[in-house]
Amino acid sequence: MGRRPLSEQPPGDADRLAALGYRQELSRVLSLFDNFSVAFSYLSPMVGIYSLYTLGLGTGGPRYIWTMLVVVGCMMLVALVFGELASEYPLSGALYQYGKYNVSARYGWFIGWIYGFALLATVASVDSGAVGYITSLSNIWFKTHLDPADHLTIFAITGAIIVLSAVLNSVGAKIMGQVARFGVYVETIGTFGVFLALAIAGFHQRLGFVFSTQGVEHAKTNPLGVDFGGDWWTGAALVAILANVYIFYGFESCGDISEETVDAQRQVPRAMRTALLYGGIASFVLVLGLLLATPASGIGGVVSGGINTILATLPAWLQDFFLVMVIVAFFSCGTAVQGAGARVAYALARDGGLPFRQWIRKISPAHKTPVNAIMVGTIVPFLFLLLVLVNPSKPVHILWFDYPANVTALYALVSFATSGIYLAFFLTVCGALVARMRGWKPSGVFTLGRWGVPVTIGGALYLLLMLLNIVWPSPLTSGRALFNYGWVTLLVMIVIVGAGAVYEAIARPDRSVSAHRIEAPETGGRTL
Repeated sequence: MGRRPLSEQPPGDADRLAALGYRQELSRVLSLFDNFSVAFSYLSPMVGIYSLYTLGLGTGGPRYIWTMLVVVGCMMLVALVFGELASEYPLSGALYQYGKYNVSARYGWFIGWIYGFALLATVASVDSGAVGYITSLSNIWFKTHLDPADHLTIFAITGAIIVLSAVLNSVGAKIMGQVARFGVYVETIGTFGVFLALAIAGFHQRLGFVFSTQGVEHAKTNPLGVDFGGDWWTGAALVAILANVYIFYGFESCGDISEETVDAQRQVPRAMRTALLYGGIASFVLVLGLLLATPASGIGGVVSGGINTILATLPAWLQDFFLVMVIVAFFSCGTAVQGAGARVAYALARDGGLPFRQWIRKISPAHKTPVNAIMVGTIVPFLFLLLVLVNPSKPVHILWFDYPANVTALYALVSFATSGIYLAFFLTVCGALVARMRGWKPSGVFTLGRWGVPVTIGGALYLLLMLLNIVWPSPLTSGRALFNYGWVTLLVMIVIVGAGAVYEAIARPDRSVSAHRIEAPETGGRTL
């Protein structure tokens, strides 16, 4: 890994953009910290831990915390590959662009289709995840009686968050960066601050507790009632690791906003690595604090009652303070993901890869933002939000499998968000490996050097294994079904990829995209 001497540095932002066939349309105002903040807000330790902690604890016991090191370590390989690609191709749309240049226009378009859908599904899922915390705070402060499970309440609050995020994203990339910066401060307080507050209140467990399983591998002592047949390493751990797999991505969004970042070839790779590393540290500290603060009665009450069971030991005012922090973290995360999704839509439309391409690629003259792409990033999550109305009270038999009871179709779509992103990641890393086999030699500021091939292969193997772990269909009584709802995640992914295949076969957007693959030889890249 390394950086080229100053005498051999690639051209600056505008020159590199021109060499790749584009002109500067977006406002290049984001600093390294802004770029890092967007990615860190997307990754969001607070959103991830507050959403998935009880599932990780219930399936893997306290020892599940150590699977976090595996996920962050392996994802760092992916971040290194993406950093090299971002330095070579500092363009909006990130993964789409990497696939387009490394393999083919059609390959890149499919990555963009899958990744874009996954991002916009994530917007709806993250914003709807804030509803329970907002209603709780409202009921405490304003004595309201809002029901977080009510469909109208979910739709109204989530819709309001999506619209507010769209407004802030539309008025300038700098505003998006400021929201993300605030999110970083909040996340820091909400992770390290919770740990300190719980430590001052007094931990109830010794350090050895975090190395125990508390019997989760056995059906009789598993708080979620799942049976791993007494096997932790290849049973409970493989499921519990998903609680971390579903958190540690989002660093790639640094590349989505490359055209708005100053010195993108240098800063974007740094921001990717920093966002993942700091996200891992903050998450580990938060989970460690929660585990050590587990009541002496054991993990059963925490799994059934949630994180609030642990935070209840804190003074009421401090509980409310951290509740506000959680809400802000959800909002910052949703805003960052919406901004990234809009840039993917903009990049695809600019290359002629979407219907209504001229309208979607429009740039606001006043704010220099892809205003109509942001509108797409608002409308599509709203359509996804309608799925909250589909919530069967008992299991529904569909073809050869059962759809689980009390799981809204929106949450089922959420499971696709992670699988879709992992699929897009896997295809992108494989594309980088294909490019290397064809003779591609990275010429950006950041390169992996002789480590390029082993790092790329390592990242691809990890992504493939975790993708299979996510989508592998399991009976609804199994632990994995807590994450992928049996066959639902795999089938949703097949439907979305299939819809893309049909559209691609009929409209052939790759023909327009291929016109934007010409790279000037003097930039050090290939003539395509």
